[in-house]
Amino acid sequence: MFNKIITPVDLAHIDKLGRALDCAADLAKHYGLPIIYVGVTSSAPGAIAHNPEEYSQKLQNFADGEVEKYGVDASAHMEKANDPSIEIEAALIKAIDKTGADLVVMASHVPGAVEYVWPSNGGKVAQHAKCSVMLVRP
Repeated sequence: MFNKIITPVDLAHIDKLGRALDCAADLAKHYGLPIIYVGVTSSAPGAIAHNPEEYSQKLQNFADGEVEKYGVDASAHMEKANDPSIEIEAALIKAIDKTGADLVVMASHVPGAVEYVWPSNGGKVAQHAKCSVMLVRP
């Protein structure tokens, strides 16, 4: 059915990703698929890492932890963006293209009035990705 799953992760908000991470792992185990955990960072120092190399290592450590937790085949993929807060969707689309993933499993939030004006990250990815996108609500 699918060949490769991408699951975007925000290392600053792992506590809000539980259902999406569980869902991706369940699909990966069921279909025997690898998961690629994608994180987006900038070159500027931030709260999570001082540089992209440190961020990449932390993302890989996260992926290694998910392998231990769920027993799935997983890896990490980092994308750089000048301003991740406004370029997240483009960076995720780039990661989809680079990795050849055909399913994105990502966390989303319950839509509110704001989404009538500004679509959510998940909505933008679903609109522009050339693969299937599963949005997982809390």
